[in-house]
Amino acid sequence: MKKQVIVALALAIGLFSNAQKNELKAAEKAIKSNNYAEAKSAIMSAESLIGAADDKTKAKFYILKSKALYANGAGSNEDQDAAVESIAKAASLNNSKYKSDIEELQINMLNTFLTKANSKLQSKQYKLSSFDFERAYKMSPKDTLYLYYAASTAVNGQDYDRSLEFYESLRDMGFTGAGIEYTAINKETGVEETFDNRTLRDAQVTIGTHMSPKEKKKKTKSAEIIKNIALIYLQNDETEKAMTAMSEARSANPNDMGLILTEANVRLKMGEMDKFKALMEEATKMDPENAELQYNLGVIAADSGDKKAAKAYYEKAIALDPNYGDAYTNMAVLILDKEQAIVEEMNSLGTSAADDKKYDELREKRKDIYKQAIPILQKSLSLSPKNTDIMQTLANIYSSIGETDKYKEMKAKIESIQSGN
Repeated sequence: MKKQVIVALALAIGLFSNAQKNELKAAEKAIKSNNYAEAKSAIMSAESLIGAADDKTKAKFYILKSKALYANGAGSNEDQDAAVESIAKAASLNNSKYKSDIEELQINMLNTFLTKANSKLQSKQYKLSSFDFERAYKMSPKDTLYLYYAASTAVNGQDYDRSLEFYESLRDMGFTGAGIEYTAINKETGVEETFDNRTLRDAQVTIGTHMSPKEKKKKTKSAEIIKNIALIYLQNDETEKAMTAMSEARSANPNDMGLILTEANVRLKMGEMDKFKALMEEATKMDPENAELQYNLGVIAADSGDKKAAKAYYEKAIALDPNYGDAYTNMAVLILDKEQAIVEEMNSLGTSAADDKKYDELREKRKDIYKQAIPILQKSLSLSPKNTDIMQTLANIYSSIGETDKYKEMKAKIESIQSGN
């Protein structure tokens, strides 16, 4: 009787093994034909049988499952996530027979996720971009910068719960983002580009597509991460958690200028103007000759609605660094902000003689604002000659004040840059 049981079990195991092999062969064949729907179906059929398989068979199963769900980058978001998990399971089995297959698929998937993430970022699909950066991080957990990008794009996509999760992970792992940034100027576009490492940058310089290689020290992102954690807590009406996050960071780094500005920003969001001003004064006393600090103080003051203070900070930044392009740009923004109230008043006027007179006066006032902004924008453009946003603003102003030749010149420059000439 015992022998019959043993034979029966052995027969059952043999049937399961054959079923596994048949489904895996069917999946493999479908993948080679790019028939991912059929491959997915075969994999799903084999999945219930895989638990008793040996590690070699399991490794092959997880590779094929990942390929079927990944679908060469065309799988659904849900399938892409499952593909990432599946290839991770394959890698965890440490089967030498499939090591190269696993690594090849991992590299392929990573490159696809990064390409998609950057493409969606360029088209301002921030939330979708965040998901692809998250997948890239899961494919290569050592590259924590991908998690940082997932967090920042999630914030831009207003996916605050996911971004908070990522930022807290970055904080807990001690991520700073500090390091060396490798740059070179693209000869064709004239734009300075950043490379992941020196080897890639130097290769482009060697083949002649880029020039003027430089190395810059990356600024730490610690303060930005703490700031966003605190601001998300505030967004969720969790004020106590926001201040706890800030206090812990400040206690560990009491003289960190970035954290001082971050707390000032948080206090501002909370409406605590006295503490906000005290922190601003503390920052200024710590480093009064720092142009970037003065600029950042100007940004915070502008955000708070104190345009007079913002103007003073921008002027101080420019005095300390006459080539601080962003300070000129923001100065122009402050000037042009006055236009909105004038436009609204112009639109509210009627058709009486008095209204016509008032309309002409407001039109001249608006023209004066444009004339104040023009030289500042021109200076900003001279420092950032490829900035099409500045060019477009100048083109709009020239059109409004009737300077047709300058308008055409600016539009021609924009078209030239956008066409890659």
